[in-house]
Amino acid sequence: MSRSVFIGMIVLIAFLSACSNGPGAGSRGSIIMYTSFDELKPMLERENDTLYVYNFWATWCVPCVKELKNFEEVNADYAGRKVKVVLISLDWSEDLETKLKPFIKERDIRSQVINLDDPNANRWIPMVDQSWDGAIPATLFRYGKEKIFMVHTFTHEELVNEIEDILNK
Repeated sequence: MSRSVFIGMIVLIAFLSACSNGPGAGSRGSIIMYTSFDELKPMLERENDTLYVYNFWATWCVPCVKELKNFEEVNADYAGRKVKVVLISLDWSEDLETKLKPFIKERDIRSQVINLDDPNANRWIPMVDQSWDGAIPATLFRYGKEKIFMVHTFTHEELVNEIEDILNK
C-alpha cells in the first residue's frame, strides 16, 4: 500500500469518527487531532437535519474556559435531539498531552473535542467566516444550509435561546 493511500485511509477514518452522532461520539477524554484546516473543513460544511454547534476555544483563553460549562450543559440538554456540540480547541499540538488532555479529563468534558493545530490561521480563519478576525471564543452554528457565526462568550440561557431560534425557524 502506498504512503498516500495509507494517509488517506487514516484521514477518512478520523473524519468518519468525527461525523458520528452515535453514543460513543466524543467519548470522554478522546480528542481528534487535525493538523490542517482542510481536514476539518468538510465537517464544518455538513448540510443535514442536525444543528451543529462548533465552539472555537483554547485552554489558555479565560473567557473560553468560563463558557465551556454552558456548552457541556447544552450538550446534555439536547442529547436526545439532533443537536451536536463540537469543541474545537486551538491549543498547540505540543500541549496535547500536558495541557489539553488533562484539561478535558479534569473537567469531565463529554462533548466531542477536536484539536486544530493549523499554523496558517490567516488562510483558514476567513474560510470559517469572512467576518472572523480570529478572536476566541467564537461559535459557528450550522443547520442545513444556514450558517450563523458569533464571536462572544455565551451564557447557558443565550446558548439555549440561539439554538431554539435556529431550530424553530
